[in-house]
Amino acid sequence: MAAVVSRANGGVGLLRRSFGMIRTITASSASTQNSSAAVGEAEATEKKKKTKRREKNLFEVAQFLPNWGIGYKMAKSHWKGVSYEITKINLYKDGRHGKAWGIVHKDGVPAADTPKKISGVHKRCWKYISESPNETNGSRLRPESTLEQEAESLTA
Repeated sequence: MAAVVSRANGGVGLLRRSFGMIRTITASSASTQNSSAAVGEAEATEKKKKTKRREKNLFEVAQFLPNWGIGYKMAKSHWKGVSYEITKINLYKDGRHGKAWGIVHKDGVPAADTPKKISGVHKRCWKYISESPNETNGSRLRPESTLEQEAESLTA
């Protein structure tokens, strides 16, 4: 009787092993399909993360400009025709926060003579306004009549 029970258990063991092998084979093929799909999804999300740039506050924009942006124009990205020419910056120790003052420019023309405190400097929407084609090295081109007068004064 003991021999019959051992053969029955041996047969069940063989059956379990064969089902176990089938399960591992199907699981490994399914996992390779899932892993390749997961890799494709990971690459797509990585591209999205790379293309989305974090906007910068005024100080993060100004830190790459000479003299922390003093004398340069900056504006919020959603402003149309309005910018500030930075005149003074007070930075906190971390270099990403502080206070700033500047002269308001509307359509490229100064709207006021005195600088005023710039509001919203910590908001993440600031951009650098590059020089217009009429400006070189931070100074506007002078009219030809003034250049001729200067040339005459140098020759005299």
